[in-house]
Amino acid sequence: MRQCAEYLAAHDGASGRRQARLAAAIGALTAAHGSPEDDPFDALLGVGRRALEVGDADALQLALDLGESATAIRRRSRAAWLLLGRALDGLGRADEAVAAYEAHLELHPDHYASRTTVARISTLREQRACLDEAAGLFATDDAATLRNAQARPARRTLDDFAAYTRSRVAEHGAADPAVRRLVELYGRYRRLADEGRVPDPLLGGGEPIGVGGLRRLVAGRTVCLVAGAAEVAARSLGTDLDAYDLVVRCDSLRARAGGTGERVDLHAVSLRGDAPWEAPAWTEHVGIRVVYGDPQAEWRRSVRRRLVPGAQDHVGDASLRRPLSDPALMGEGGWASDTTTAFTTLRLLDFLDVSPRLDLIGFGLPGQLRPKEKEWVMAHATNVDESTMRIALR
Repeated sequence: MRQCAEYLAAHDGASGRRQARLAAAIGALTAAHGSPEDDPFDALLGVGRRALEVGDADALQLALDLGESATAIRRRSRAAWLLLGRALDGLGRADEAVAAYEAHLELHPDHYASRTTVARISTLREQRACLDEAAGLFATDDAATLRNAQARPARRTLDDFAAYTRSRVAEHGAADPAVRRLVELYGRYRRLADEGRVPDPLLGGGEPIGVGGLRRLVAGRTVCLVAGAAEVAARSLGTDLDAYDLVVRCDSLRARAGGTGERVDLHAVSLRGDAPWEAPAWTEHVGIRVVYGDPQAEWRRSVRRRLVPGAQDHVGDASLRRPLSDPALMGEGGWASDTTTAFTTLRLLDFLDVSPRLDLIGFGLPGQLRPKEKEWVMAHATNVDESTMRIALR
C-alpha cells in the first residue's frame, strides 16, 4: 500500500485512460483490505496488471514490487509469477524474466497451451544467444558490455548492439567474415525485438521443443498412454481419461472411438509406423506432436512435408527423433530400429521421470507391443489390472 501511495503521489495530475485505470485498481486494493468479502491478493494482482498496461519505467517498477510481494505471499500462484515475469521483462531483466516465466509454466495446469509465454521465453533465449555469440566474435573491451546488455531496457540494448556493430564495421570493414556474422546476428536480434519469435512455417507453425521443453510440458502431470482403442471399447473396458492431465496416443489415431474417448493431448508418430499421409494423423489438432525417424536428413524432409499448419502447438525437434538410440539422450542398445512408436514413447516418458503417474491402457492386447518390449513393461510395472487393461509404471 505504501508503494502504491508513493506512486500516486509521484504522478499526481497524470492523465490518460491507463493511468485512470491504475488509480482505480489501487483504490480497489485499498477497499479490499477493509472488506471481508474481497480478496486483497486478487486486488494486488489487478494493480500489477494495470501498472503493466501503463508501461513506463515507474509503473513497471511498481509492477515489479507487486510481483515480488505476490510471489512471496503465495509461492504457488501462477498469476503472481506471470506478473513478476512480465515486469522483469519490461524492465529489460531478461534472464530473471525467463526464470519467472518458467516458474509460471511449472504451475500452469495446462501449460503446453500457454503459447504466448512459451514463445516469449524462446524469444528471450534466442536474443541472449545472439548477444553471447556477438560478444565472442571480437576480443574487445566493450564485448563484456554487449554481453550484459540484456540486463537493461530493450531500447537501450538495441542501441548498444547497434553501436557495437557500427564500431566493428568501421574497424574491420564489411568484408570481414566475423563482421558479416555480427551484422547477421544484429539483424536477427532486431527482428526478434520488433516482431518476437516467428514460428517456422515449415514446422506447421508449431513451437519446436527439445528434450528439456518436453520435460517441462509433462512435469508434474499425470499421463496415460492409450492403445487399441477399438478393442478396448469392444470389450466394454473403457476408462475415464478425464482423470489424467495428459492423454497420449500413437501413429494413425484411426481407432479412437468408443470407451476410450476422443481426447488426445500428445500425438507420437513414427515415419516408419502405420500413420498414413492423410487425416486424421497429421491434420487433427494436438497440443504436442512428436515425430520419430532416422536418418536426420530424411526425418527433416518428411516432417516438413507432413506437418499441417495449425495442427499442433508444439513439435518435437531433432533431439527427440530417436530417443532410444540417441547417445545424447538414453543411448540404450539392444532395441531394433523398428521399435514400436508406443514403446518408444512410454520409454521416453518413463526416462524423463517427471510424471507422478504413468499408466498404459490397452497394452495387454495382442500386437500392441513386441515380445521384448512387453517383457520390459511387465518388469517395470508397479500394478497390472487385467479387468481394465491398465498397466501402471508409476
